[in-house]
This record gives sequence, structure tokens and C-alpha cells, in this order.
Amino acid sequence: MALSFEGRVVLVTGAGGGLGREYALAFAERGASVVVNDLGGNAKGGGKSSAAADKVVEEIRAKGGKAVANYDSVEDGEKLIQSALKEFGRIDVVVNNAGILRDRSFARTSDLDWDLIHRIHLRGSFLVTRAAWDHMKKQKFGRIIMTTSAAGIYGNFGQSNYSAAKLGLLGLANTLAIEGSKHNIYCNTIAPVAGSRLTETVMPPDLVASLKPEYVAPLVLWLCHEQCQENGGLFEVGAGWVGKLRWERSQGQIMRQKSRPMTPEAVRDQWDKICDFTDATKPTTIQESLQAFVSVLSRVDAGGQVEAPPSAAAAATASGINPALAVGQKLPVSTFNFNHTQCILYALGVGMSTKDPDHLRFLYEGHPDFSCLPTFGVIPSQAAMMDGGLASIPGLNIDFTQVLHGEQYLEFYRPLPTSGTLTSEATIADVLDKGSGAVILLDVNTYSGGELICYNQFSVFVVGAGRFGGTRTSAKAKAPLPPPKRAPDAVVTDCTTRDQAALYRLSGDWNPLHIDPGFAAMGGFKAPILHGLCSFGFAARHVLKQFANNDPSRFKAIKVRFAKPVMPGQSLQTAMWKEGSRIHIECKVKETSDVVLSGAYVDLHQAAEASPEPPSQGGRLQSDLVFTEIGRRISEVGPELVKKVNAVFGWEITKEGKTAAQWTIDLKNGAGSLQKGPYGGKVDVTFTVADEDFMEVVQGKLNPQKAFFSGKLKVRGNIMLSQKLEVILKDYAKL
Repeated sequence: MALSFEGRVVLVTGAGGGLGREYALAFAERGASVVVNDLGGNAKGGGKSSAAADKVVEEIRAKGGKAVANYDSVEDGEKLIQSALKEFGRIDVVVNNAGILRDRSFARTSDLDWDLIHRIHLRGSFLVTRAAWDHMKKQKFGRIIMTTSAAGIYGNFGQSNYSAAKLGLLGLANTLAIEGSKHNIYCNTIAPVAGSRLTETVMPPDLVASLKPEYVAPLVLWLCHEQCQENGGLFEVGAGWVGKLRWERSQGQIMRQKSRPMTPEAVRDQWDKICDFTDATKPTTIQESLQAFVSVLSRVDAGGQVEAPPSAAAAATASGINPALAVGQKLPVSTFNFNHTQCILYALGVGMSTKDPDHLRFLYEGHPDFSCLPTFGVIPSQAAMMDGGLASIPGLNIDFTQVLHGEQYLEFYRPLPTSGTLTSEATIADVLDKGSGAVILLDVNTYSGGELICYNQFSVFVVGAGRFGGTRTSAKAKAPLPPPKRAPDAVVTDCTTRDQAALYRLSGDWNPLHIDPGFAAMGGFKAPILHGLCSFGFAARHVLKQFANNDPSRFKAIKVRFAKPVMPGQSLQTAMWKEGSRIHIECKVKETSDVVLSGAYVDLHQAAEASPEPPSQGGRLQSDLVFTEIGRRISEVGPELVKKVNAVFGWEITKEGKTAAQWTIDLKNGAGSLQKGPYGGKVDVTFTVADEDFMEVVQGKLNPQKAFFSGKLKVRGNIMLSQKLEVILKDYAKL
């Protein structure tokens, strides 16, 4: 199907001739409304004329297209975007193409030669793009093209000013690609080779004539189309050829030990190894780049030998798994709307029946105690995974046909409502290397309004994705526990029906493995299998009936490991051991004695106990002592600190992976202040760190930079202000 730009509005700068003209004509031919911008100056930036832009507009309109001319300099970026908004009502695509040349050898380059090139190429592209940015964010769509050149990538004699500006555009584009991605704004960079007024001075005439602009335009159109998901790419293009460029880095060499300093002589002696690109890595993000340095610091601190860094990064690249990129990433927020119908359908899906009078409170909306089964709490949170959010996470390039649900943990802070709108926020808590596969820990907090209702941890096993050099265990994982070595206190057996999977899937898990015989056969099963979370629901309600009188408010938490599949129609047998408020459980298929849920337990509240509160702001935390001391010192020397620091710092202190306290240190306004809880003003930089890691930093046991590189200290906002941490923590918060 041909690519169409019908309904899209495109701005092309420098569109009065050469490449820009070709872009404008090509976009218009495919239905776009085009703003043809050209100042009408010469190749060196002199003069001004409307003729060039007008001529291109006339060409477009003569062919039935829609176009308007703009004669402003790219240094008046707002005016260019206003032309698009005034004439067409929106802006979808910006092609930064305008440019001039002031070629001189470096020694002869004047201030004017340098500044003018940067003003037109780099600053002009910045100003035009910035003017369009907020409009693209609001409409959740934008495509931006930056134009670099071979001179910027490789350097070229006599073009130091041009080369610097052109490579600066690549850096700008890379950052815009990162910041814009969540708003569906993609930014790519092209290095075109084509005949134009800017290349005719550096290319032979016959080559200029043969490298036609129409050989470049198709790439630009593809990168700007809504179907294209490329973001942050760098492409060389010309003569009908397109190639993508990326950075490459040698394995390098460590040249110091804990007891031996690094010397120039060591660098000299290891130079060949430093420059050896055998088994080179290809970092694509700043996080991947920093991972090598984190590895070096860890190995040196541990007394490692003088040798190349381990090739974990290379292994991660090969496997498609890179924890350094993935951990801490957030999935798109998911919203779940439901009413009593979904609650009842779920209860039926996990085996409840009107044959049991106690089940009516979960099956009949008119029951005086109508309630939602607690394990329904996995349904809204599961949407975070089911909506394809994992596929968008960098560092998780996995085969989703090899994904298995390994373990599940669910904890409540409030009883589930029976209707309403729930929102779930999911975060990659950790990624583990199990050798035969990778385990992804996904933490999901689910809210009703602003109130935290429940927390889920999904443990997802990816077959064959291991051996990427990661750790095997994580302190963040909710561990399964074996049952006591004695006879169970209770055993409940329940029959599933032949249609149990067909019924349960109506709660939202549409995996054809549970309904389609052909699909099940591809997975090695004789018939569709029951959902693991359906067995999870059966076992949970067995505990709820046996030990909590079917009172959902007493249900606190449940943890299970999925061991083997269940076939619909088989009987589930749940053995239960009561140990205080914890009920250990083991679930088997009665007909085969196969254990299907292992290491499982349910935690209950005592009958008279109220539902627990969410993690409180500033419970018993070690960090409270530090912030108390900071507050005391601010009261003594606040004005002095305000002069020295001049910033507002926010702190989110976590405990067991959840926010336990918030603090704001205001050293910017008045005499300074310390505030506990949410802050109403603007925070310059926010730090997120676990309580225990915060104390390690304060006591000098953990370097803040190492904490940042290892992911223990997360920073949002003006990262450069983190350099002032030492002033606050070391000088003014000694314990």
C-alpha cells in the first residue's frame, strides 16, 4: 500500500531548491499540506528573496497540492511554525534542511564564519524544532528530521565550523529521540549526499549532476510516516543507497589495580589492546556506555587482575537482554474500568458456584455483603503486561512465544472495590540470569483514584534468554517458601470443568494456548491448558473459606510458584498448613499427584484487625535521623546554604521497593527549609534511593556516583545539581 500523508502538515526549511525542494514536492504529491520555507539567500547566507519559495509553492499547487510559502529565517523559528498553524491548523513533520557554507581552513576561520554557520545549522534547527515541540506533544504525534553531513561524521578539510555544527545536530537529535519517544515524537538524522548549491563547491560537476535529490527524498518520507517506528537513527543516503550508522567500541583494557595506580606507561604498553576492535561492542545508549565503567570499578574494588573488562555487555547484546537498560524502566500506565459483572465473571472463572450458599456474596450483586474476590487484584494489573508494554522496554529484546509465567505475588492495602476505574503503574524491578533463561520481575502498583489498593509482582521466565552475564538472585524478589514437614491442617478438593479455561479467559487473558487446540499443540500440549492464575484463584478461595470464613477483608497477601500445567476437567487438591497468620499451601492435580502450585502461602489478617495502611510517609527509617539533622542545620545556617547551593532537592526514600518517605530540601528560597511529604513548588532535581543505600552514601561507604551508575540512586531533573550532594550530606549531616 502506498504511503499517504493525507491530513499531515509538513514544514521543510530551505525548500527553495535542491534537497528541500524535492522533499516539499514529494510530501505534497502524497497528500501533505506543505510549508515551503526559504529565506532566498545565497549559499553563504547573504541576500534575501521570496522567489525561490514562491516557485516551489506554484509547482505544488499546479499539481493540485496544498502549500504555502514562508520567507523567514530559521532563527525566527516561532514564525515558521505559526505559518503552519495559521494556514493548516497543526504541525506534524519538521524537516530541518536549511543551511549555508563558510568554508575556511581552521586558522583562517573568523568569529563570523564560525558563528553564522552555527546560527543557521544548529541554533536554527533548535529554534524551529522547539517551536513545534509542544504542539506535537499535545497531539501525540511528531516526526523530526535533522540534517548532518559526512563532514560532521568524519571531518573535512576547510569545514571545521560546518563539521562542528553538523555533528552537534546529531547530538541534539539523539536527545530529542529519547525525550520525545513517550509522546510519539520520533527524531532521526540523515547525512545526505546529493547535488546542491552546498555540494557543488566540494564535488566534481559530473558527480553533482548524477547525485540527484530525488534519490534522498524517499528515505525522508519513510522516516516521517506514522508507520515508521525508527527513532534516534543516523542514516547515510545518496545515489539510491541507504545505510545506517552506529557507534562501535573496542573491549578496551583495565590498566590499574587496587594497589597499583594507572600510569602513562601502562597506557603506552597496552595501546594495541586498547585499539583492538576484535569482539567490539556497540553501545546505543548512555546507560550501555556507562555499564563498562561500572564493571571496571567493581572489578578493581574487588582486587581484579589487569585485564579487559568482562564481555557481559557483548553477551547481553547477543541475548537481547540488558539489565542495565531495562531495570527501573516504567511501562505505560494502564487503566481498567469494571463493574459488578467482571467481579462475578471472575468468581465463576475460578470455580465458584451457587451450589455453595457462601459463594453468593461473590456471585450476586444484590447480596448485602457483595464483594470482589481478592485474587481479582491480578486482573487490572495484568493489563500492564497484556497490552504489549514489555515490548517497548529497552534491553528486553525477547521472543514472546518463549515467555512463561513463573511466579506471582499479590498484596492488599485496601479491599478491592466492586466497580470503578483502577490505574496500574508497572516498573521493571529486576532482570535475572538463570542460565537456561531470563527472569523478569515486574512490580505493579494499582490505584483507585490516588489510593493504593494492591501491589503485584509478576515473575516472568523467558526460555533461552539467559547467559547474558547477569545475577541469578535478587533481593527485590518475593521468595516462595516450602510448607512445614508435617501433615497438613486441611485439604480441599475441587473439580474444574471442561470449560474452565474458556470461562476464565473472559476475565482478560486471551492467550490462545488456553482455548485453541492447534496453538496448544505447537506448545507441546495435547489440549489447551488451564491458566496458572486460574489455579491460583482456586487455591486462594480454598484458604479464604477454610481459615477466613470467606471474609475478603482478612486477605492480606498470596505468593505462588507455577510448577506444572493443569488440564481443564482435572481436580485441584489444595493442602494447607496454618502457621500463625500465614497459611502455607501446596496444590496438586488429584488424578496425577503432580504439584502445580509450590512454595505457596497466603497471609491473613486477624479477624478483628482492620485492613492495613499503605506504606506511611516516613515510618521508622534510618534516613529520618539524617533529614532531622539536615533540618536542624538549615535552621542554623540556612542563608549560607542558600547562597552556596541555590537549588530545591526532592528525596524519595524507598523501603522494600516502595516509597516510604518524601523529603524536600529547599535551599533556593528565603532562608531555606526542610519539608516532609509532598511539595507544592518546583523541584530542581529528585533523588530516589532505598533507605539502606541512602545511609551507605551518607556514611561514606557508598560513592554517590557509583550508586548512580549501579542503579541504586536514581535522578530526575537537573542531574548536574547532584554534584552539590556532598555539600548537603557530608558537611551538614554528619551522624
